[in-house]
Amino acid sequence: MELHELTAFQSNSLMHLKMSHHDVKDPQLHALYLETIRSVEQNLRELLQYYPLAPQGTRAGNMSMDMTAFYGVHLLIFVKTSVRNYSIAITETATPRLRDTLQKQLNTAILLHGRVFHFLHERGIYPSYDLPKLLSNDVNNANKALTL
Repeated sequence: MELHELTAFQSNSLMHLKMSHHDVKDPQLHALYLETIRSVEQNLRELLQYYPLAPQGTRAGNMSMDMTAFYGVHLLIFVKTSVRNYSIAITETATPRLRDTLQKQLNTAILLHGRVFHFLHERGIYPSYDLPKLLSNDVNNANKALTL
C-alpha cells in the first residue's frame, strides 16, 4: 500500500506542478519547479517498474478530461497529510490548551477524510478494496502525469 500511496501522491502532485509552473514568475522558483518536475517524473518511472501485476495504462493525455478524480484525490491527499501532521504535532505540544485545539482539529480532519474518501470510493475513483484496480489506476494516473 505504501507503493500505492507514493505513486498516487507523486502522480497527483506532478499533474499539479505541470499545470501551475507557467504561473510562477520568479525565474529561480520556476527553475526549482522544473527541477522538481523532472525529479518526480524520474521517481514515477522508477516506481512503475514495481507494478508488474497491474495492467499497463495508456499514455494518452487529454486536458479536456473530467478533472473530478484529480481534484478529489488531491483533496484526499491533503486531508490525509493533515491527519498525519496533527497526530505528530499533538505528541510535541507543550500546553494543554494547544493540545486540545489540535485534537479538535485532528478530529475534524479525520471526519473530513472519511467524507472525501467515501465520495471518491462511491464514484469508483478510489477503489481501495480492489487492489488490482487500485494498482491499475496508479499506473494510468502516473502515465497521465508523465505525458502532461
